[in-house]
Amino acid sequence: MSAPNNSQDQDNKLVPQILRLSEEIFRAIKLSIPPEWLMTEMTVAQLRVLLLLHTEGETRMSTIAGTLGIAVSTATGIIDNLVKKELVTRSADSEDRRVVICTLSRQGQETMNSIWAQGRFHMERLLRGLTVEQLEKAKEVAEFLLLNTQSQRVVTHTAIK
Repeated sequence: MSAPNNSQDQDNKLVPQILRLSEEIFRAIKLSIPPEWLMTEMTVAQLRVLLLLHTEGETRMSTIAGTLGIAVSTATGIIDNLVKKELVTRSADSEDRRVVICTLSRQGQETMNSIWAQGRFHMERLLRGLTVEQLEKAKEVAEFLLLNTQSQRVVTHTAIK
């Protein structure tokens, strides 16, 4: 019988503790949803497409459908509505006119940037309450997380599904 890996035991204890603490932080800061988002006629499917285009940039219609696990015809309908709302633009690929390329319009970029700005505002508010020593530790943790993300080459768009 092999001896348990002490590092793995620590991982098994620490990771759930960190996740629990992060959930408590999110509950404590009570992330606010901008009122315009509550009054909009944006569907969840449309928001998922906007998030995908925001993170991936210019994307083929077929890729949008595949990433979100929907039919191309369904993705086309969602994109049609986003084009009408002037949040997305669509164009034909210069090498193959049958391929439809979608991207956020200027208004779409501004809309998505406002969502990220809300998150940044809350994070900044949390960080402003820390001492210089605590900020140094927070910076070190952020650097560790970034390096780990880069080394794992995390594919973030799968989380949108």
